Amino acid sequence: MAAFFKRMGLLFVAWLSLFLGTTEAVDRGNFKTCDQSAFCKRQRAMKPGQSAYRALLDTLELSDSRLTLQLINDNNKVRLLLELYRLQGNMTRVKINELKPLKPRYEVPDVLIADPPTEPLSVVSQDENGVVLSLGVETRRLIVSARPFRLDIMEGPQVLLSLNSRGLLAFEHLRLRKDTLSNKISSTVGSIWDKIKNVFSSNSQTDPAEAERTEDSDTADQQVEEKAVDGESEKEDEPGMWEETFKSHTDSKPSGPTSISLDFSLPGVEHVYGIPEHAENLKLKTTDGGDPYRLYNLDVFQYELYNPMALYGAVPVLLSHNAQRTMGIFWLNAAETWVDISSNTAGKTVFGKMLDYVQGASETPQTDVRWISESGIIDVFIMLGPTPTDVFAQYASLTGTQSFPPFASLAYHQCRWNYNDQDDVRAVDQGFDDHDIPYDFIWLDIEHTDGKRYFTWDPHKFSQPQEMLQGLMDKKRKMVAIVDPHIKVDSGYKIHNEIRSRNFYIKNKDGGDYEGWCWPGSAGYPDFTNPEMRAWWASMFAYDQYEGSMENLYTWNDMNEPSVFNGPEVTMHKDAVHGAWEHRDVHNLYGFYVQMATAEGLTQRSGGVERPFVLTRAFFAGSQRYGAVWTGDNAAEWEHLKISIPMCLSLGLVGISLCGADVGGFFKTPSQELLVRWYQTGAYQPFFRAHAHLDTPRREPWLFGPENTALIREAVRQRYALLPYWYQLFYHAHRTGHPVMRPLWVEYPEDVATFAIDDEFLLGRDLLVHPVTDEGARGVTAYLPGSEDVWYDVHTSQKHNGAQNLYITVTMSSIPVFQRGGSIIPRKNRIRRSSSCMETDPYTLYVALSSQRTAEGELYIDDGHTFNYEKQNQFIHRRLTFSNNALTSTNLAPDAQFSSASWIERVVFLGAYKPSAVSLRTADGIESPLEFEFDAAMSVLTVRKPGVNAGSDWTVLLR
Repeated sequence: MAAFFKRMGLLFVAWLSLFLGTTEAVDRGNFKTCDQSAFCKRQRAMKPGQSAYRALLDTLELSDSRLTLQLINDNNKVRLLLELYRLQGNMTRVKINELKPLKPRYEVPDVLIADPPTEPLSVVSQDENGVVLSLGVETRRLIVSARPFRLDIMEGPQVLLSLNSRGLLAFEHLRLRKDTLSNKISSTVGSIWDKIKNVFSSNSQTDPAEAERTEDSDTADQQVEEKAVDGESEKEDEPGMWEETFKSHTDSKPSGPTSISLDFSLPGVEHVYGIPEHAENLKLKTTDGGDPYRLYNLDVFQYELYNPMALYGAVPVLLSHNAQRTMGIFWLNAAETWVDISSNTAGKTVFGKMLDYVQGASETPQTDVRWISESGIIDVFIMLGPTPTDVFAQYASLTGTQSFPPFASLAYHQCRWNYNDQDDVRAVDQGFDDHDIPYDFIWLDIEHTDGKRYFTWDPHKFSQPQEMLQGLMDKKRKMVAIVDPHIKVDSGYKIHNEIRSRNFYIKNKDGGDYEGWCWPGSAGYPDFTNPEMRAWWASMFAYDQYEGSMENLYTWNDMNEPSVFNGPEVTMHKDAVHGAWEHRDVHNLYGFYVQMATAEGLTQRSGGVERPFVLTRAFFAGSQRYGAVWTGDNAAEWEHLKISIPMCLSLGLVGISLCGADVGGFFKTPSQELLVRWYQTGAYQPFFRAHAHLDTPRREPWLFGPENTALIREAVRQRYALLPYWYQLFYHAHRTGHPVMRPLWVEYPEDVATFAIDDEFLLGRDLLVHPVTDEGARGVTAYLPGSEDVWYDVHTSQKHNGAQNLYITVTMSSIPVFQRGGSIIPRKNRIRRSSSCMETDPYTLYVALSSQRTAEGELYIDDGHTFNYEKQNQFIHRRLTFSNNALTSTNLAPDAQFSSASWIERVVFLGAYKPSAVSLRTADGIESPLEFEFDAAMSVLTVRKPGVNAGSDWTVLLR
């Protein structure tokens, strides 16, 4: 038997190497198109037109918090229940479910941080055609049209958004399969009952309207009676309704067809964004003539670019934007989902649009969005803005904000699959010191474990993990080790035995533990939808459970889509079972729950004191609360470098700010030029980690000659200098939900020129970055927004006016970055080997003057790693303002208590005039002169050594 398992293991390794090693790009044949997904094909065959649904206005009920109303499908007489909620913060919630389903349909738990607070709805008017409801503001109305059913949200005479205006609401009700015994019995009983009713009804005269009401009521009183099924008899035998096969995998579909669909129309809108994760431009394309965008978490290694295929994560949030308003749609459904986008202006050239204008064409631009999900209910939140920051706040109020990361996690991370052993880790660590390149985290991939058994260490290669971790801690550095959610089936493995004994594994359709192939070979998959399983998993990160772990060891959750090498589409069978629910209902939540449980474990191990750091590959709405994500298994190609920008911008728009891409590309080998350019780009993206595949040559930063080492060193040092600014951006993201890395249109919402830009971006409001992402580039053209703004090149201090396309000549050392006039940015210019070594170092403030010679900024400081900023109010938050030739620091948080040894070493004024004198006035009113120098050519004033504590009140005066 042992020989058999050994042989099977060798076969698995051989198959795996073939699976991974010979693939030049993703095999699209492994993943479904809409035509190969039965429910998508079925729903998409339904064309826009008159909706089959109408609202039964006599069923309307209105309470303080909600309106309910029944809808009926005139084709099959099945009733739905519509619920409308007016939510605080200018949002509307729309829920649609079966009125009386055969059994409960899945409703997504745990993603919303609380039941959203409601505000009263009131009826403004009602007649036989519909109901008009007030949405608080006098001019804002919600109109429910009855026949056919339709919802319109209006502000004054303007329609902001319409639901079911194209008649694409579809709700496949739960039903019994016609060839089942129970169905035959109910059919016979139903037929007899119909005959009895007919006898009595033939002896009486009935008002037609009353008859219709009676028929409607009878239908509602039955779960799904035979008439309803007969009404859709033409669909009963469609392929894929009760069983579906893809390649060699069969989905048994015990509940039959359960899909749902709803369309939304956005008048006046030409630009929509979001619904990550796709390797796609920031502005979403129309899907006419191709596949819809797919949201279904999948392990798609070496993915293709610029197409709507599903990738590792799914956030069902779409933003619309025009010069007047930003809105959002949050479709709360965790099943496989497809999103169709169409536009009446798609494909029109600029000339064509100008011709329309000249000819007086009256067609208003409009974008239509249709959501299709395999199961669950319709539960949608309409976020009405009206500004981008309003939408961010609205979404954050529903799903929470980005977790506040430990300071060190915003620094540089060094990773590959795999560092071979403890000596290798030690040598790489020393290599950074020898070449004067800072870093904070070194990472270990799956080979560090004992035979892919997570929570363990290879007894030969990593026999003394605490010694290794202590060596890093002595240099104020940290480590991340991978912990994947597939568990090796091995009776000698404690983790497996515990999960099996507690009955925590996901089940197959026949009731046994679900098993699939992944890195360890045969693996079980814990049911993270079970809160007891999550609590147990969290407990495994305790120092006395995770042997060899220390407080400077953090966690990486990979393969949590979940990845099943021998499963359909390299993932889990949809008819696998999580308690009362099928995997199809919860699929996109799995990675969300894995990261949640892991983050909770890292928090609990310190008694709730220390902030966790957890990187996940799979994610959903709300994942921002638990850590970081990255863009998965990219390739060492220029196009993959370019796509990292819109991919992270899209994630930021839907709440996930801590995003990055594998620097250098995971697959293949980058050229030296590409590697340098990727470091320069990654240094200005939120999560900054180099990573590489097992089969690629080593690529530590010093292996490409002294010139390239110097270029990479400089990029990394620029990152470290800006860490105070990065940290305060993440503090704001945590407090407000605003993205850290953001598209230009977020800050310049009326500037149409910014709406489709995705090769440059803003960090906060005040830094604009245009990385060099073309091979052999000699120059780039950056758009500097803001007709009233000025921008300063951070490297040369040269001033440029806004609202222009600026051509910038570049060399290999160039990273085009600009600071907005009117801003103040803190830096630490004494770069040390890790960010923790810089904790008490002094600050330099860069004051970039606006055209009005004013500027403002902030300085945020805390201990960088605990929850004390929140639980004990231990932080410093200063407002920095410059006006009337005075730079002043005032306290934004007078109730907070924290002390810092850091001080203000230097103040650099950009766009300044030469003063006759500069002085410092401290909180006690004492004024003293300061040294300064002035560069007349670049209008830069440098004030040296104010020497004040970073947490104190002070003013620098220019005479």
